[in-house]
Amino acid sequence: MTAQTYLAYDYPLLGAFWTMLVIFLWIMWFALLFRVVADIFRDDDLSGWGKAGWLVLCVVLPFLGVFVYVIARGRNMGRREAMRVRAQREEADSYIRMTAAGGSSSVDELARLSEIRNQGVLTDEEFRRAKDLVLSGRGPAERAGTAGTGASAR
Repeated sequence: MTAQTYLAYDYPLLGAFWTMLVIFLWIMWFALLFRVVADIFRDDDLSGWGKAGWLVLCVVLPFLGVFVYVIARGRNMGRREAMRVRAQREEADSYIRMTAAGGSSSVDELARLSEIRNQGVLTDEEFRRAKDLVLSGRGPAERAGTAGTGASAR
């Protein structure tokens, strides 16, 4: 028989299954270890010394440290993760709402400037400068309008 045939007899299918199971368990172990370490650093309730103690325990005695951490503080790990995800979602939603609103367009800003000029708050020269800023895209009309109100009040 050839060497390949001997290899098949030396490493049966059940051996391959056990090898895959061990590799899968090691991957799960490292995922749990990284999640515990991340939770230690993210927890605002722990003091600096508490974080250092848990981290030393998880580094020096990893299996014991992780299992004790999961038993002692595991219930709140899920709550802290859910709160973090909820806060990120709210932040993303508020950013999307703010971006979708998009502020005002240059047409709206020009109309607002025209109204301010018609009220007599802006002079024609101030209106022209603010309009140039709006059309060039360098600044919103609000800044030009507030700068104009201070200049006309003098």
